[in-house]
Amino acid sequence: MPRWLPRAMVLALALIAVFQLGSWAFHQLTGLLINVLIAFFLALAIEPAVSWMAGRGLRRGLATFLVFIAVLIAAAGFVTLLGSMLAGQIVKMVEDFPDYLDSVISWVNGHFHTELRRVDIQEGLLRSDWLRNYVQNSATGVLDVSAQVLGGLFQMLTVLLFSFYFAADGPRLRRALCSVLPPARQAEVLRAWEIAVDKTGGYLYSRGLMALVSGIAHYILLEILEVPYAPALAVWVGLVSQFIPTIGTYLAGALPMLIAFTVNPWYALWVLIFVVIYQQFENYVLQPKLTSKTVDIHPAVAFGSVVAGAALLGAVGALIAIPAIATLQAFLGAYVKRYDVTDDPRVHGRRNRRSGSGGSTRLRKLWARRPEPGHRGAEGAGGGGSS
Repeated sequence: MPRWLPRAMVLALALIAVFQLGSWAFHQLTGLLINVLIAFFLALAIEPAVSWMAGRGLRRGLATFLVFIAVLIAAAGFVTLLGSMLAGQIVKMVEDFPDYLDSVISWVNGHFHTELRRVDIQEGLLRSDWLRNYVQNSATGVLDVSAQVLGGLFQMLTVLLFSFYFAADGPRLRRALCSVLPPARQAEVLRAWEIAVDKTGGYLYSRGLMALVSGIAHYILLEILEVPYAPALAVWVGLVSQFIPTIGTYLAGALPMLIAFTVNPWYALWVLIFVVIYQQFENYVLQPKLTSKTVDIHPAVAFGSVVAGAALLGAVGALIAIPAIATLQAFLGAYVKRYDVTDDPRVHGRRNRRSGSGGSTRLRKLWARRPEPGHRGAEGAGGGGSS
């Protein structure tokens, strides 16, 4: 046995053990890494406001605290308003449920000639095995729901804590990162950081404007239809449709349609038609104008980045995919050398047919070369006279 073989075997086993340990640690810390990533993008989003307040003489810690307080107050007000709306609608629907059930039973009896009664249906539901199993499962699932709620609160606290430190100690973090890099690399890192701040802030700015326009438009429609809780529904549609990628529009429009249906079924149809038309207006008119200078990426690239982010990190990846791709695109744009495009018709989608390449062109040339019959006869007569 060669002398180097035992050492090589020990080294290989050590590398395998280190790889397994690193893989296990990465899977265990995936949740923490995702929280740090969310906190980093949240800190980038509030960086312009914090820097503006710090430039006016406030300490960065106090400025970050004030920005967080403003965001939390706005979020708590929205959740409270939406919760009161949902609670009122649920109470109203429970109170009106017997009337709805009576109308359905009368319609079924009138069209199918049956003799259904509400008392029989209620007794059947109370004695059914399905209801008993549902109550048992709900009772056993209370602890799971409580654990999920506590876990969500702890995760939110972790994100807020990290984002506060990232925003408050942003200059110190940049200095610490640049201190281990040569001067040329320091300039690139600082430039990438600045682009990330601009793109993330621009993304939230443009989404906020579109949410405002969407909320106002849907509020006007709901007020015209006299749908209850129109302000809360308008805020719901504006925020959910803009900050939940891909499926946010459909989730946002479902709640106003449901509440409008309780008022009048035709109102739900009008809300659906308005949501579809407004979505087309937003995609082709409003969004290109608002995002042309902030997050200028192709719609296909944006959709692909959302799908890839959702596949990698779930809902979090879908939410931060667009600003991340916009940042990467803007940063790499400085290192891609571009050339002038030749003035070729094929660049504009038109084919340049070469002369004589087609069969029809050759037939036209042969037909043009064919001598005319009158001209041939005159030539023959002239030739006979000369001889």
